[in-house]
Amino acid sequence: MATTPSLRQLRYFVTLAEAGQVSRAAEWLGLSQPSLSLQISALETRLGLALVERRRRGVVLTPEGRLVLERAKRVLDEVSALGDLAQSLGAGLTGQLRLGASPTVGPYLLPGLVRRMHRDHPDFRLVLRDGAPRDLVEELLAGRHDVILTQLPVTARGIAVARLFREPLRVAMAHDHPLAAKDMLTDADLAGQDVLTLPDAFALHSQIAELCRDVGAGLRADYEGTSLDALRLMASMGMGLAFLPALYLASEAGHSAGDVVVRPFRQDRVTRSIGLVWRQSAAPSVALERLTNLLRRTLREDHAGRVIAEA
Repeated sequence: MATTPSLRQLRYFVTLAEAGQVSRAAEWLGLSQPSLSLQISALETRLGLALVERRRRGVVLTPEGRLVLERAKRVLDEVSALGDLAQSLGAGLTGQLRLGASPTVGPYLLPGLVRRMHRDHPDFRLVLRDGAPRDLVEELLAGRHDVILTQLPVTARGIAVARLFREPLRVAMAHDHPLAAKDMLTDADLAGQDVLTLPDAFALHSQIAELCRDVGAGLRADYEGTSLDALRLMASMGMGLAFLPALYLASEAGHSAGDVVVRPFRQDRVTRSIGLVWRQSAAPSVALERLTNLLRRTLREDHAGRVIAEA
């Protein structure tokens, strides 16, 4: 009954077939002739086949030996290719990473990241998917994403976090809003004001809800926006104030038609924290390290002065 041969035995057999002589093959392999002959005999025993005919001037493959030789070469080629792939993946130069991103972060940070990644590592692929932070965390834990880019904190168990940056939250309002005449807003200015926010699936919702409780503002649950654009547009119509992140406001969408007035609050000391989150059980990945470094580089080169980088 045939059993699985070892890779070493296959390599010895292929070398013997190419050399045509036991003495020459043994020399190439750095073995004694008896040791090589013993390994070939062991391979034949494992397969239950005669692979070579031993003649005075060398060896000749049997018909079965020729078929086994073709398959053995393919196996050794695949093993070699696997080693090359592992080396490449270890260097972070190729492969694929599934990245989930919050729609309140991804559109304003990822374009610069993707541009650099495509230029510097064209064989590397990011599979991108956006979603509300609560959904992203559930999908991460279920294995749908390798890593997510989202607002912190994330309180799920079994995760690891790399903090990237903090960005100020500024107040957007209609041009004719009474607070538009002020250069800087304080807690007293927000007391009694209506504030718009995203649904509670977003971490930004709980942050703004807590802030409203602190300053005595009212959170308008009847007019929750489904996106930062929706919040901005509702604010432009005088439906309330909206806290919008700095990266969004710096984007082209944030300047659309100049439809809102934006004012700093508490001297820009109210910020939200953004980071990468992945499963602790996942093996350390050079690709993840490379992604983190490219994100930090994107922040330095594209968004200096807008956000506060974190180590």
